[in-house]
Amino acid sequence: MRSRKTARPKRRRGSGLKWFMVLVLIAAGAYWAASEFLPSRERAEPEWKGKFEQPIFVQGEVMDLPAAGSGDGLKLPFKVIKSVIDPNIRYEEETKSVILTTQRKLVLMKTNEVNGKINNKPVQLLFTPEEKDGNLYLPTDLLKELYGIEIHEDSDSGAVLLYRAGEKIQMAHIQASGRKKDAPVALRKGESIHTPILADMKPGQNLRILQETDAWYYAQLDNGYTGFVQKKNAVLDEEVVIPPLEEQDVPPAKKKWQSKVVNLTWEAVYNVAPKPASIGDLPGVNVVSPTWFSLVDGKGNVQSKADRAYVKWAHSRGMQVWGLFSNSFEPNITTESLSTFERRITTILQMLHYAKLYDLDGINIDYENVHTKDGANLTQFMRELWPLAQEQGLVISIDVTPKSNSEMWSAFLDRRSLAEVTDYLIVMAYDEHWAASPVSGSVASLPWARSSMTRIIEEDDVPPGKLILGIPLYTRVWTETEEDGGTKVKSKAIGMKKAQEIVKEKSLKPQLSQETGQNYVEYREDGALHRIWLEDKESLARRVELAKSLQLGGIATWNRSFASSEAWEVLSQITE
Repeated sequence: MRSRKTARPKRRRGSGLKWFMVLVLIAAGAYWAASEFLPSRERAEPEWKGKFEQPIFVQGEVMDLPAAGSGDGLKLPFKVIKSVIDPNIRYEEETKSVILTTQRKLVLMKTNEVNGKINNKPVQLLFTPEEKDGNLYLPTDLLKELYGIEIHEDSDSGAVLLYRAGEKIQMAHIQASGRKKDAPVALRKGESIHTPILADMKPGQNLRILQETDAWYYAQLDNGYTGFVQKKNAVLDEEVVIPPLEEQDVPPAKKKWQSKVVNLTWEAVYNVAPKPASIGDLPGVNVVSPTWFSLVDGKGNVQSKADRAYVKWAHSRGMQVWGLFSNSFEPNITTESLSTFERRITTILQMLHYAKLYDLDGINIDYENVHTKDGANLTQFMRELWPLAQEQGLVISIDVTPKSNSEMWSAFLDRRSLAEVTDYLIVMAYDEHWAASPVSGSVASLPWARSSMTRIIEEDDVPPGKLILGIPLYTRVWTETEEDGGTKVKSKAIGMKKAQEIVKEKSLKPQLSQETGQNYVEYREDGALHRIWLEDKESLARRVELAKSLQLGGIATWNRSFASSEAWEVLSQITE
């Protein structure tokens, strides 16, 4: 008889796998939930770590080049100084010269030389500029004095934190996190507790707040480490302000004009200086600018036609004398004379010498017909002249044209920068239609003159009080003839008196041109049409009103010998 076996229940295939998968999902969910709430303990180093021994930081950003030296001997790279402190600092490779300019200081240093100059006076430097790894480094002791910068060095990390004059720093400190009062707080790489930790911060540790979001501060430690800390772990402290540079006192020469308006006329001096006795009265004029000085060669030498008797005459009548210095309108010698510090300073020192020798009150710079490539060097020339001229008590002005695309007459002028290193920009608002113009037209229509001034005010941010409106005391007789089916145009410049003589001799009746704001006449003679846009008391009155309406620093007229007797009375209204 066979024995019977106990029957076993059949196992359903796949049930074990199902439970296994359930367990895996539960575990994964638990892991996900844990990772969602548990902060990362992964560590990371700043990207600059190991790249530089002395990284430089400005507002939390690491610079492309490191510092050199330490303590009093700390030096900063020229390129960093130029990018974050002074964009106008200069280095001239040929002579290894470093030129720094501020409102009151002109500093010259040379690499590896202890002898320098400040405002052309010899000084001995504690530390010299030097080249290292192909880069130029400058001593910070002088930079602190000139620019008011402050520097924090961290001895452990080598970090150099650079702060500029006037910069505001929001300080903060770390407060304890959780139950443990001494538990460290993480400085993280990103705005999440799941990003790597850059540093552990102790309660009470100071940091600088750079930016903030809803829940995080972006902050920097003394050692240069920069990252994110949760707001709940940081307490804001006081805002520290790096002392701004002291405002410079207004030079006495400039103070004279702060409550006055300039009424200048240029004295064109060609071969023979005018005899003061022949000039007569100039009612309302408070500045005369004789064209006495000119550039004569590429080395920067200056020729003088100055006249002591003229200065004495002007001063006896209460007028200042701003001697005009021109580049002789010679582009090639201008290029050479502006090309190096030695040549620029030659010109500057000669002009300052003449100003002292002839008791001048100011210098009027007139550089025209200049290659566009030389524009930056002209601006540098003015930067170098400015502090030395102020030290000598001189008023400095520069003549500029209205803005245009003309390469040699306008494009080289950086009016915004020039306004920073002069007392006045004198805008030569004339020659709208120049001598060789292919069409006849006004020398300076009123709408064009207004536009010339407002463009500089609006586009270059030049304060109106720094601008002087240049006014022509001349016009042109345009002669139009018909030739080969076209109109041939030529012109001749004449002064106000000559224009009045033509009107009288030919019994002409001036008509107001609404388009130009000037009186206009025309006549035919010898088969040609002659046209004149008159400069007379009506147009001068409108120009004075223009200067007043824009609240300009004054007016300047070219030139005295072109004026009619009635011109000065009208122009004197600028001060009323």
